[in-house]
Amino acid sequence: MSEGMKLGLGADHRGAASAKQLYARLVALGHRVDTFSSLTGETCDYPIPAYQVGSAIAAGTIERGILICGTGIGMCIAANKVPGVRAALAHDELTAEISRTHNDANVLCLSADLLGQRLIEKLVETFLATPFQGGRHARRLEEIAVIEAGRDPATTRA
Repeated sequence: MSEGMKLGLGADHRGAASAKQLYARLVALGHRVDTFSSLTGETCDYPIPAYQVGSAIAAGTIERGILICGTGIGMCIAANKVPGVRAALAHDELTAEISRTHNDANVLCLSADLLGQRLIEKLVETFLATPFQGGRHARRLEEIAVIEAGRDPATTRA
């Protein structure tokens, strides 16, 4: 895993306990981690940390983001509304890896209710260590950017 990444971590109340443990692990590995929610378990609507982490990605103040809620679905939907965010929901090592190699995901969304802490940490390690493959996948990212700009990617091909 690459050391010293600048990360953003956010959670709602259902993901707070997992995020708190993950925070300690990431810091121990040498990462700089900004938190974008309370990790105490206080009630928190998931769109708020999703927007905050997404905005930090878009602004370039963090390299990658990690969001944890009950299922990961709400965080993923909300984060993907921020232009420039490519948030991916992962439930196993393969989806965490493919989110990076094929999609250059910059935000990983996880389920606190469905995944154990050990698996959450393994998925994050995979997400952080895996590079983007480029090649044919780069063209697809360009098409996603076209969609973000409000245009049909099928009409932009030469």
